[in-house]
Amino acid sequence: MMKKQKICIIGGSLTGLVTAISLSKLNCEIDLITGKNIKKSASNATIAISENNLEFLKKLNISKTFQKKLWPSSIMKIYTEKDKNNFSEIFELNHDNKLNKILYVIKNIELINLMWSKIKKIKSISIIKNKNISDIPNSNFLKKINLNNKKKKYNLVIICAGNNSDLVKNIFDNQTIKNSYDETSITAILNHDPIKNNIARQIFLDNSILALLPISKKNTSIVWSVKKILKRENNTFLKKQIQFFTKNFLNNIKFTKSIEFNDLNFLIRKKYYKDRILLFGDALHVVHPFVGQGFNMVLRDLKILEKILENKIKLGLDIGSLDILSEFSDKSKPNNFAFSIGIDVLKTSFSINNKLFKELRNNVIKNLNKNTNLKNVFFNIANKGLRL
Repeated sequence: MMKKQKICIIGGSLTGLVTAISLSKLNCEIDLITGKNIKKSASNATIAISENNLEFLKKLNISKTFQKKLWPSSIMKIYTEKDKNNFSEIFELNHDNKLNKILYVIKNIELINLMWSKIKKIKSISIIKNKNISDIPNSNFLKKINLNNKKKKYNLVIICAGNNSDLVKNIFDNQTIKNSYDETSITAILNHDPIKNNIARQIFLDNSILALLPISKKNTSIVWSVKKILKRENNTFLKKQIQFFTKNFLNNIKFTKSIEFNDLNFLIRKKYYKDRILLFGDALHVVHPFVGQGFNMVLRDLKILEKILENKIKLGLDIGSLDILSEFSDKSKPNNFAFSIGIDVLKTSFSINNKLFKELRNNVIKNLNKNTNLKNVFFNIANKGLRL
């Protein structure tokens, strides 16, 4: 009987957790390496999940309560600022034809907690709390990692730590395309009068982007992308601004928790792997949150990786070989590159504060709104990503 291959997944983030659960279906042993003290996710953060990726997550059998915690939106509307008190709707994506929902939203911390509960029940996953790993010795043979003063060998190491981690910086050179937007996202959970709340909204203001994502009949998650300089303002002022911009859609607004900040960047990594080590998640690509595609891109990568590793394990091949890691890179990188650049171009088009350009842009989007076929193309890209 062939000895089971071993995978080391470094990082206890949402990406690390879902990767461990997905790959646990394969005939292999997994060590999930987390920090000594597992960081708690920001309490206001929410995750948007596409219909297609939801089907993938359902197959992981995360929890019986998973689907109950999701809140669907069947309509997506886009607005621009007409004047200080009014918005103009320029685009609507509506899938109330029983076939699709535009997206499903869940609180980040709720999904993380469900995944931790699931992982603790999976026998093939061992959780190892270790102080930060800053380097992995070079070797073409099985990777040796020093964990709590014990050396362990792995066929494949998957790094799900963020791009700013010392581990990523020490192992991989800085071959990236990156940009700081000089922006921060302000996140909050709003409580309001009960409504049907099945419409996700994007409001493009003169100098910022405000997203409203329903999470229940009386709660809406907001993500407000603003210039970093606004972090200097006191929270009372920022809350009043949010109430002002959302009053056309929600009544009797209250904040359930303090607002939170997260600086925004853009990144595409050129090299995905080296010597049995594969980068994953934010270490590969970071996009602006206004389209809600960050976690969806991770899941699309994971589907590709799982399928490749499943086939190679059945054939008895070494899953850490360069040929296999290269195959994953070849299948995922072109789509990720084009998709990320597309999001960045779209973001830039809404950042240009020129009256003539804005009128032209809005007219193009309004004409797109009249074309059902093009809207279906838009939906399919948001739902399934690109397929180059």
